[in-house]
Amino acid sequence: MDANLPLVESKLFRPRTRPDVVRRARLARPAAAARTRLTLVAAPAGFGKTTLLTSWYGEDQGADDPRVAWVSLDEGDRQAGSFWAYLLTAVERAAPGTAAAGLTLLQSGQAPVESVLTGVLNELSVLPDDLEVVLDDYHLADGPEVQPGMAFLVDHLPPQVRLTLGTRADPALPLARLRARGELTEVRATDLRFTTEETGAYLVASGVDLAGDDLASLADRTEGWIAALHLAAISLTGREDRTSFIAGFAGDDRYVVDYLVEEVLDRQPAEVRDFLLGTSVLERLTGPLCDTVTGTSGSRRLLERLERENLFVVPLDDHRRWYRYHHLFADVLGAHLQAEHPDRVTALHRRASQWYDEQGDAAAAVRHALAAGDDERAADLVERAVPGLQRERREAVIVGWVEALPPDVTDRRPLLALGLAGGLMSSNRPEGVAQRLDEVDRMLHLPADELVVADREALAGVPATVRMYRAALALLGGDLAGTTRHATAAAELAAGRGDTLVAAGASALLGLAAWTRGDLAGALRDYRAAAAGLREIGHVADVLGCSIAVADLQVALGGLHDARATLEDALVLGATVAPDLRGTADMHDGLAGLALERGDLAAAAEHLRRSDELGEVAGLPQHPYRWRAAMAGLREAEGDRGAAVELLEEAQRVHVGDFSPDVRPLASRLARVRLALGDLDAARAWARRRNLSADDAPSYLREHEHLTLARLLVADGELAGAESLLERLLADAETGGRVRAQIEALVLLSGVRRDRGDRPGAVTALERARLLAEREGFVRVLTDGATTTPAASVPVPQVLVDPLSERELEVLRLLASELDGPAIARELVVSLHTVRTHTKHIYAKLGVNSRRAAVTRAHQLGLLRHPR
Repeated sequence: MDANLPLVESKLFRPRTRPDVVRRARLARPAAAARTRLTLVAAPAGFGKTTLLTSWYGEDQGADDPRVAWVSLDEGDRQAGSFWAYLLTAVERAAPGTAAAGLTLLQSGQAPVESVLTGVLNELSVLPDDLEVVLDDYHLADGPEVQPGMAFLVDHLPPQVRLTLGTRADPALPLARLRARGELTEVRATDLRFTTEETGAYLVASGVDLAGDDLASLADRTEGWIAALHLAAISLTGREDRTSFIAGFAGDDRYVVDYLVEEVLDRQPAEVRDFLLGTSVLERLTGPLCDTVTGTSGSRRLLERLERENLFVVPLDDHRRWYRYHHLFADVLGAHLQAEHPDRVTALHRRASQWYDEQGDAAAAVRHALAAGDDERAADLVERAVPGLQRERREAVIVGWVEALPPDVTDRRPLLALGLAGGLMSSNRPEGVAQRLDEVDRMLHLPADELVVADREALAGVPATVRMYRAALALLGGDLAGTTRHATAAAELAAGRGDTLVAAGASALLGLAAWTRGDLAGALRDYRAAAAGLREIGHVADVLGCSIAVADLQVALGGLHDARATLEDALVLGATVAPDLRGTADMHDGLAGLALERGDLAAAAEHLRRSDELGEVAGLPQHPYRWRAAMAGLREAEGDRGAAVELLEEAQRVHVGDFSPDVRPLASRLARVRLALGDLDAARAWARRRNLSADDAPSYLREHEHLTLARLLVADGELAGAESLLERLLADAETGGRVRAQIEALVLLSGVRRDRGDRPGAVTALERARLLAEREGFVRVLTDGATTTPAASVPVPQVLVDPLSERELEVLRLLASELDGPAIARELVVSLHTVRTHTKHIYAKLGVNSRRAAVTRAHQLGLLRHPR
């Protein structure tokens, strides 16, 4: 599983305390746990760790208790994508607005976990209430993929957030350091063991009245181990020979459990015993699934009965539809199944795989096929799932599944090998892909009877797909000729068999190559063809992704009206699928940018508001930086260049690239704003880092940077160099038909000629710019001159019913910075508690519930315009 797979909701279910649980006052949550960043509940299996955590944080706790983010982990969460998807989802549900952006960034697969967590931790650092994050069965996920991110999380947890781990083994975290600093609360097996008195109370609650020597002996032999006590209570019910029974078992924990499970199993009716053994292969239990696996009926009623009899069955939802066995009980049942009926295990897993396949749960179907040792079936399932996973942009899942299969299986399956190559490309792991494509080509030359293919019709499309991936590799390597050659071949092969998806992909790659060369008209033609093909086969989210590129090209070519129509049409198309289809927010980001080009600040603000309301779930991986960059443009247009700098700096931190050429780099845009603020040193440092010179030859890919350099040259008084550079840039833009760049170059050239005393030349250049701009309604580029004077800050009266105080405004401005909660407290020379109190008041007055939402709302209200 990766970050994009659907979540198993029951794993986020916060259990309720069972009514028959013996209340043990001495195990109330330690007072120290409310002050330490990590609480560790560590004990072997069967010591009641989950029961204890439920008593602390269960669903039935009081309304005044802190927010709780709960995750019940399993083996599948050893993969970093799965682990962090569950953890961040739980945090977002407990504290809305704190982890949504992090989830989107995680799902992009293009950002390290530490970058994802940094943004989430910043949001949590100003959370006005306490948050408890509880990870049960952490030992199942603890591993090399998860450990680095967890260590980072623990080291940077803000004071109002506390982490609790339920685990069988000490995690690979800096426990000694935390212990030495007093930042660790520990509950161990010695704390969890039942005393003799608690043993007696537990047995009474279970319907067994034991006293005297028998009670003392049972407490001694079980050593207060609740799993053994529970099984003993089941076995003692209705027994006459209690004393001899208690004397009959001894030894270490495992042997006790083995013995007692045998006792429990032997006392069950044959059909119940068979049910328990047969369903032990399942991680989760539900009636229809159990019916299929066991070949019986009535499983739902039997599960309800087992729960009533307290036979180690744990409900996973409030509707009693899904259950699981206590992990220890399941382990022993599995061992008994393997010992008694090893020949049944494969069939049981196969039936489970078949049931999950019919339910459309490919992940579980593949997992059980692998557990059955049926690698060929697992490969068939993966192969059939690949097209859908590609359509949903879940290529990382493909990679994980194919890599789990033995090489001797994948070496004969070209479709699987090709799916793996595509998944690696989409996951930014191009290393080795060329060799994998060579291997696919080798397979295609093998006799047909030596190949294994689940979908024979799909095999015919492999050559075209191979060429498409080779085109993408060439593009990544800067080989534009190779990109064009392979993409053209892919398009021809795809057209020959009516493969619209590959044809669309090849068209997009041809467009990218043309765009990178500066052939914008050719790029626009190819991108339109790609979008039309994707629309035809229902890949609507991909159509929205293409629409961003189409609109950018249209703006560059001077088609402002066309660009607006493109994005508005995409919005309408997306709404036919879902109002928050992925990419919808990006359409509003793009429309905000077009409104700014027209000088319509109100429309820009409205589109950015709607984009923000849709949230990260409706955005492509690039949305987080696109929104911030567009908002920076709005703030600059309003005169708040300081806010624009902050937003562009944040955009750089969350930037996620794609195959498109970066023709308007964020660093270049940031240099422009700093230059307009009068910070020439920062602009000069940027130009040195980029190795820019007034003598450079024009290059489309560096056009934005060179236009920015021209502004710097003007500010530095190097008018002759600026004029020469601008004249070369203008000629190159005219040759390439790039109207917007022509307008910008002409406006800047007009200013330079005016300053050099060439009034006729200045008028001519400005008139040419005006004529080009009038055609499509460009406004901003005409008014955005080369001035280096900061715009005066314009105070805006607050429009809040309950205005922010001066101190709250000060805190709000710091919330818009990179500082976390403790750093804000140090900056203001106040306690963290005071900062949290101010933050709570700010959120209430602005009607928001997260740091980012507060900053966004403040920008919308103009509350962050202040002298720099």
